[in-house]
Amino acid sequence: MSKAISSIIHQGRVLENARSLVAMAVYHNDNAHWLRQAIDSITSQTYKSFVFLIVVDGEVDDDIRQCVFDEAQQDSRIFIAQNSKNIGLAASMNYAIEWGLAQNFDFFFRMDADDISMPERLARQVNYLQHHKQVGVLGTALTEINECGAKVGARTMPVSHRQIVNVLPRRCAMNHPTVAFRYDIFRRGFRYNSELMNTQDYFFWICLAKEGIIFRNLKDRLLAFRRVNDFYKRRGFSKSVNEFRARISAMRTLGKFSLWNLFYALSVLAIRMLPAKLVKLAYKLDRVLLEKSNKS
Repeated sequence: MSKAISSIIHQGRVLENARSLVAMAVYHNDNAHWLRQAIDSITSQTYKSFVFLIVVDGEVDDDIRQCVFDEAQQDSRIFIAQNSKNIGLAASMNYAIEWGLAQNFDFFFRMDADDISMPERLARQVNYLQHHKQVGVLGTALTEINECGAKVGARTMPVSHRQIVNVLPRRCAMNHPTVAFRYDIFRRGFRYNSELMNTQDYFFWICLAKEGIIFRNLKDRLLAFRRVNDFYKRRGFSKSVNEFRARISAMRTLGKFSLWNLFYALSVLAIRMLPAKLVKLAYKLDRVLLEKSNKS
């Protein structure tokens, strides 16, 4: 993949006491109304000591661009970066990480352009990381909402590091849009694999787990995740294959190869090839099984 030129096109203001960076990527097919909700959910956080970098990944519609600049005019903590072409989430987040290294931040937060963070999300995660110095990556549970913002489900992941690593050969055990990183991870040189256009988070967790980075998930639902009607269709063949590759990679890398893990990986791959209605039913069943396994 040829590298796109990324540059800051709107300068916000780095507050003297800002200890965190929140990073979001924006794309041409994003919904401007949902984007405004996502941005507002960050700028209205109870925790104030952060900078918000919005990376516009390639060309976007005028209403998306206008939304981003309108929000930046209303909050001096917002910086806007522009990619000369679409390079994907992983490369956009790597740019944000590199940009933030010069600011000496303590924490790096993920955010997506169609989700909504609860007002106390950043405060809860910062407080946890400050009191648990061994934890490097901290996620949370989430509520799933539809196009109208109504609750349609929930996703609670394994809580402890041991549970998270044990389940990695079967599932991506962190809700990516909820994650907060300790910035020291990036100072050690770790980055997303920018060659991947999907499942980049899954492969990243495997890499970090191999290197001994400690994971944790909060049980609290601190983000509303947008699960729209085409959610099951959008997973696609490419993502399904990459998820299968990630599961095999987790087994090999973490020394957790077993017949059960292999059977699970093959079963999920087969299910993803089914019609969207059947995939939807399988997804709901998987949520129920996940909830039960977290309680056991």
